[in-house]
Amino acid sequence: MFDYETLRIIWWLFTGVVIIAFVLTSGFDFGICALLPFVGRNDLERRAVINTVGGTWEGNQVWLVHLGGALFAVWPLGYATLFSGLYIAMLLVLFALFFRPAGFDYRSKLENPVWRNAWDWGLFIGGAVPPILLGVLVGNLVQGLPFHFDADLRPYYDGSFFALLNPFALLCGVLGLLISLFHGAIYLKWRTEGVLYLRALAVVRVLGPVVIGAVTLAALWVAFGMNLPEITAMPGTDAPSNPLNKTVTMTSGWLSQFMSHPWMLVAPALGFGGLLLAWRSALEHTSVGAFVFSSVGIVGVLLSLGFGLFPYLVISSTDPNHSLTIWDASSSRFTLALAFWITVIFLPIVLAYTRWVYRVLWGSVTPEKVLKDQHSLY
Repeated sequence: MFDYETLRIIWWLFTGVVIIAFVLTSGFDFGICALLPFVGRNDLERRAVINTVGGTWEGNQVWLVHLGGALFAVWPLGYATLFSGLYIAMLLVLFALFFRPAGFDYRSKLENPVWRNAWDWGLFIGGAVPPILLGVLVGNLVQGLPFHFDADLRPYYDGSFFALLNPFALLCGVLGLLISLFHGAIYLKWRTEGVLYLRALAVVRVLGPVVIGAVTLAALWVAFGMNLPEITAMPGTDAPSNPLNKTVTMTSGWLSQFMSHPWMLVAPALGFGGLLLAWRSALEHTSVGAFVFSSVGIVGVLLSLGFGLFPYLVISSTDPNHSLTIWDASSSRFTLALAFWITVIFLPIVLAYTRWVYRVLWGSVTPEKVLKDQHSLY
């Protein structure tokens, strides 16, 4: 059986896999919903856009539920810190997500144009707001959140909702939306034909340089403007979780983290290279290649964040000694082991079922197909 240290690393990897799966799948869902009022010029075109993700969006969103469950079960201190301190922001994400199931299910119940147009803008909100707010969250995680623990390990958040809306976090929010739009437009281009294909291509053509420029700006800001705490003393990587039992100092910055481990530079290379090749492939009308490269680029960006933060889960900006790491914020060894075996058994089943669903529902979606089968489609 794995020792405590190894289980913590495994669960850091598992958590990363769930985050990547959520961003890759719900990312194009968000992008397509945000693009809906603009790429669809009439009701049939908008129904075609909706049905490119109509059969899979619910399954994609389940990855967010998996992520919440993993945080609750495996990283309880991280869960308590994030969900108590960022309560308002999390509620806003949840409220924005409400528009998606309601919009998908109720939009076509009435043929009234006003009714359908209102739900189209509801889907726009459900697609545009979550990636912005989640991007703001990521931006604040990179900078550190103002929290501390008392002697009983109860977290106290010292900030406010509006303090989250700082310049770097807002840049990350915009970047989250841009990447979702870019990824969604590439997916829409892959799944449609005719005029919808051309409009999706036009979006990709414009967004490609903008996304790459925004990623570059954020990367330079992080590399030369952000500091990281460095652990100078702690009981050990296999000791019981207690974030108060370590001492840290602030290092020169994120760049030193990657320079100390040059192999980590593969991640930003994948990020920039994948996004650039996605843009070029899309312009060359290679839909499959563009989507694959877009996915590679997103994975590279997320891996860059994960590698840069390691071993931290949540950094405290007010008391760096209270920052949460994978070594001092996890559940017990028994809980990690039990959750590991549950995941090993059920995760392949989830992945296999997801693959089967996409295979069954795959194919181009056009206004003509919607008109022919309008009683069974959204």
